[in-house]
Amino acid sequence: MQEKGNDYKKVRVSVAPMMDWTDRHCRFFHRQMTRRALLYTEMVVADAVIHGARERLLGFDAAEHQVALQLGGSDPRKLAEAATIGEAFGYDEINLNVGCPSDRVQSGTFGACLMKTPALVAECVAAMKAAVKIPVTVKCRIGVDEQDPEPALDTLADGVFAAGADALWVHARKAWLEGLSPKENRDIPPLDYPRVYRLKARKPNEFIGINGGIQSLGEVSEHLAHVDGAMLGRAAYHTPGVLADVDAAFYGEAPAAFDYAALVDAMADYAARHIEKGGRLGHVTRHMVGLFHGLPGARRYRQILSTDANKPGAGPEVLKTAFAAIDFSAADAEAA
Repeated sequence: MQEKGNDYKKVRVSVAPMMDWTDRHCRFFHRQMTRRALLYTEMVVADAVIHGARERLLGFDAAEHQVALQLGGSDPRKLAEAATIGEAFGYDEINLNVGCPSDRVQSGTFGACLMKTPALVAECVAAMKAAVKIPVTVKCRIGVDEQDPEPALDTLADGVFAAGADALWVHARKAWLEGLSPKENRDIPPLDYPRVYRLKARKPNEFIGINGGIQSLGEVSEHLAHVDGAMLGRAAYHTPGVLADVDAAFYGEAPAAFDYAALVDAMADYAARHIEKGGRLGHVTRHMVGLFHGLPGARRYRQILSTDANKPGAGPEVLKTAFAAIDFSAADAEAA
């Protein structure tokens, strides 16, 4: 297991927190492809952490480190208590969500709504920093609704760094709290990467990471010329094979052909353990559907995972059968 807590001088690439996607099974899967990228949980509301079924909400496999817990909330006291619980569970970082635009988040007056109350965000960060020893970070938008992103983002950044935040991850779009659905908020507001670059230029001694619409490791490299870290979201989920090259590209690891057979063996063993505890194979394999995107046999692989893996009583052998459908010869010939 790695040392507890993240060293933000070493963070270059992370996988974004994504509701309904980056659960513990997804993170274990992603960790098989990259030892170095920082992983995030889905957002968990502070009240749920305090009062809910903690093992179900917060439990994770030790293999997932470095892994950060993303919290939702706007009450400094509750966030501090939830952060303390997260630290005790072994998380390496606590992240505050100031970017989610869903109706549920708006009704709770947190997520992207907090862009309108930067002083409160700073209070929340200060309370969490006082409660834990691990890093406390923030993930935000460049603004919401009619806000001007220039002063809105600067004000938020000034406040959270003054309160002790270790990093600020910025989704380089506005969020429209009225008129757009959460899905539309991920696509329709235009990306404004230069706004995040200007924040970094203004805050040269603080960690500024960028998120939003990043599709490839080549794009990650372009962003890292301007900011400290880049966060992959849907690209990492829909085409997870992209993560297999992260360690060599950004962390100085020796390039090597990725061992997909070993990955499938590891996931089959993991799925078997999950099933023994009462889980279902589909809980694990739903995150693996896009793994072999573009290879011959990928369609059959997807079909097996989408159908057979979700049948009652399905076991790890279904994953092995799906893997056997992939023809690696085309990829091997291209690499030769």
